[in-house]
Amino acid sequence: MATCKSCIALMSSLVLLLSCALRCTVAVQTDAQAMMYLSQFGYLSPSMKNPNSGHIMSEETMARALMEFQSFVGLNLTGHLDDETLHYMSMPRCGVRDKVGFATDSRSRRYALQGSRWRVKDLTYKISKYPKLLGKSETDSEIRKAFDVWSDVTPLTFTHKKSGQVHIEIRFEKGEHGDGDPFDGPGGTLAHAFFPVYGGDAHFDDSEKWSIGSFKGTNLFQVAAHEFGHSLGLSHSDVRSALMAPFYRGYNPSFNLDSDDVEAIQALYGASTSGEGSDNDDDSTSQGSGKKTTTQEPPGTEGSDAELCTDTKVNALFNSAAGETFVFKGDYYWKLTDDGLAQGFPKSIAGTWSGLPGNIDAAFTYKNGKTYFFKGTKYWKYTDTTMDDGYPKDISDGFAGIPDNVDAALVWSGNGKIYFFKGSKFWKFDPMQKPPVKSTYPKPISNWDGIPDNIDAVLHYTNGYTYFFKDENYYRFNDRTFAVDTADPPFPRNAGYWWFGCRAENKGHRQEVTAAPSILRPTWMEVRRDHKGNQNTDVGDLIMDAEEDSGHTGILKM
Repeated sequence: MATCKSCIALMSSLVLLLSCALRCTVAVQTDAQAMMYLSQFGYLSPSMKNPNSGHIMSEETMARALMEFQSFVGLNLTGHLDDETLHYMSMPRCGVRDKVGFATDSRSRRYALQGSRWRVKDLTYKISKYPKLLGKSETDSEIRKAFDVWSDVTPLTFTHKKSGQVHIEIRFEKGEHGDGDPFDGPGGTLAHAFFPVYGGDAHFDDSEKWSIGSFKGTNLFQVAAHEFGHSLGLSHSDVRSALMAPFYRGYNPSFNLDSDDVEAIQALYGASTSGEGSDNDDDSTSQGSGKKTTTQEPPGTEGSDAELCTDTKVNALFNSAAGETFVFKGDYYWKLTDDGLAQGFPKSIAGTWSGLPGNIDAAFTYKNGKTYFFKGTKYWKYTDTTMDDGYPKDISDGFAGIPDNVDAALVWSGNGKIYFFKGSKFWKFDPMQKPPVKSTYPKPISNWDGIPDNIDAVLHYTNGYTYFFKDENYYRFNDRTFAVDTADPPFPRNAGYWWFGCRAENKGHRQEVTAAPSILRPTWMEVRRDHKGNQNTDVGDLIMDAEEDSGHTGILKM
């Protein structure tokens, strides 16, 4: 979603503050802009965010999504882009999706739970990077007050630590800061927080003028209180007066939690009981793996990642034609969302994709909407979850020039071509070219700057990054800079913790796993210059592919 810096009007008595990832957007005026908006905030498939995806939207589907949005924000259900709907779509708002997790069944309770929560009551936090314009002591005080909002109505406790590993880390950052969601300066994104399944950390944009007890600037206390609601497992509420509403109010000198917020947090952790024991197992670095609370857990969260977390090495990840992301391991699969593992998984691969074996080698969905699975010398083609006639076939028949027993495969965003990986080599497959694999292939995987050999899986995710998985770790590859991202913590990171919500795993990266060396690697501009001189041709060919005008939209016929 495009952002702007100057569309927030500061009023003398009220400042519109957004809490989790507040964005000031340009006015939504066209059907295409509305489609992207609805996709970004969870009302349509994430694939609709890409205007070049080729998806055709039916009027019925669009009308249904519009009515869901209208219902959430309390408008008349017209199913049309009327003026009031366009007005709300153009308002500055929280960047976290509205439709995350599950809502309650009772009409009197409008809150939603993301689907994960901490398994301990005594949580720790630290502020590892303070704001530039506020003192440490006053920042500590406001952050403590924000946590108190939640501890006052639950058995939870929050202990501030100065160092060491904690449950929730808080940082004030500017621009790109390592999580793939860069801040954009004053007036745009204010802050964002991760749900418990992703560690609960909260980041605040240090370009903002954070204020305390004032209508001026950005009120730190109320923004932080909303953020920590996400850190504890709450999604957005459709109650406008709730702290967890997506269109968040500004500074309120008489702030109190709405009853909707209280019911939401107590559904996860129970009510505050003065006589209750602490259940503290003295494990402040357990990352949520300590004793369970006595409150009832949301359905589907307990044990849903047991199979995946026993050994986090996976066989394949891919996006379906519908924009859903799946991870395959052995005979089972899980569905992933932007916020963690979906409920009700794992499920049997054979039970969903009839005729498909377990322990596959690789998978991808091509632009023809077909999903291709590879194992050994064979490959399978599916339309949704139904196998096409005549499959499986030999890889040598349908993918001439590609070896058997591949490690991973993907359709790369840089040029729309299919890439296969095996051992220390990779191949580019172009079905519109004869032969589909150039004689210059295979090439070394080290051309993908920072990616190791012998990967297990690769995925181009809906956020625009390509992720490479090896053993229990993953690497985030930036398709624009053509290198593994520099971040804190650095890559590789533990896939069990960051992707699958395995609470016993380590939050950072594993030092013993190292990336391929990048010594004397050329920059993007150097490669572009060298390409004409036939130097650095391995890297040059791969990068220049991203700039080719393909000029054809043929269907893969294999």
